[in-house]
Amino acid sequence: MKRWSWSAVVLAALMPCLAQAGMIGIGAYGGLSIPIAQDDNGQGPIFGLRVPVRLAPMFTVEPFFAMTQAGDADQEIGGIQYTRDGFEATGFGANLLLTFGDKIQFYPFGGLSMSTLSREGSEDLELTGFNFGLGLGVSPVEKVRLHLRGEGQSLIKDERGRMFGNVTVGVSYDLFPFGQ
Repeated sequence: MKRWSWSAVVLAALMPCLAQAGMIGIGAYGGLSIPIAQDDNGQGPIFGLRVPVRLAPMFTVEPFFAMTQAGDADQEIGGIQYTRDGFEATGFGANLLLTFGDKIQFYPFGGLSMSTLSREGSEDLELTGFNFGLGLGVSPVEKVRLHLRGEGQSLIKDERGRMFGNVTVGVSYDLFPFGQ
């Protein structure tokens, strides 16, 4: 599926919900991305932007953009030690959050993404991602929410795949309500 068509799918999914009272916000996050069962990548920072769209008190759709710089890794091949550069990854997608609570929220979430992994000396990989995890949101003041999340991410193309565990902290700000 082309990259632009993911945006169309997300927009089409949101259209029936626009008649309800909701909120659109913006947020930023950063943290640590840890490769799972990969010898050719080290852990590295992850950061990005989120646009939470609260459709109802319990449902939030959250388009996001993410960037990761995986760390270098040492590999032994045929008795010779090599240091491989880590991947640079960029991706975008959307998560659905099932939020419980008001000032303190606990939420499971899951979603889909498209990611590109680049590394010097290797072909770029364009992979479909499946994200899932748990989050905790705390609102110290009106319109501002602090987030702590643990996430599993599985990137797949054909028979090849990569898995990551991400731990992030972030902040979001409610910009404006809609549908009231």
